[in-house]
Amino acid sequence: MAQYQTPEWHPAFEEYCETIFELAEDDVDVIQARVAERLDVSRPAVSEMIHRLEAEGLVTLKGRSIELSPDGMDLAERVVRRHRLAEVFLTQVLGLSWADAHAEAGKWEHVISPLVEQAMMRVLDDPTTCPHGNPIPGSAYQAPPTQALAKIEVGQRFVVTRITEELEFTEGLLDFLEGSSVVPGAEGTITASSPDGTTTVEIDGNHVGIGGFASERIFVTAA
Repeated sequence: MAQYQTPEWHPAFEEYCETIFELAEDDVDVIQARVAERLDVSRPAVSEMIHRLEAEGLVTLKGRSIELSPDGMDLAERVVRRHRLAEVFLTQVLGLSWADAHAEAGKWEHVISPLVEQAMMRVLDDPTTCPHGNPIPGSAYQAPPTQALAKIEVGQRFVVTRITEELEFTEGLLDFLEGSSVVPGAEGTITASSPDGTTTVEIDGNHVGIGGFASERIFVTAA
């Protein structure tokens, strides 16, 4: 059974490395303030934890920026992979909503063993993305050329490709997007663009207004 052994880390270390990975993935400045916002903890608490991670060799500090070390990246990719794999399982097999699956996957990511992970990959036929289109680390995912929904011109058709992790932490947004069929693979048309940044799209015959914050973080390909 030695082939399934992996280094054990405290869940808090896993969560911080995961957060640093996801912020970098979404091109958000990886500084203590952004980590504090994502995890909803105080800046002093983040500062203390970052120094602990640095002492453990999981992160390096370059000025205000926080970067994962090779060991930190390995840990982050393992946690992110299990989180996104759990989301696929919870939505496709158990039928949970996006929001519920995201919350539950946050618990599962700390307890899924390599053996169970491999079994889930087999049962799910080696998925390459989570339900929101974010790549599963270690998969064969090939990212297509995309652009933010906000950059698409009125009248142009598009296919939803990816909803960034940043939006998954916005209260109520996953429920709204799933309920409005703004999901990866959905094809739609831009019908209006407002001065306040709101983009109106038509998907499945329904018109949906998406605020500027979200439309800048939903990525699509031209249809």
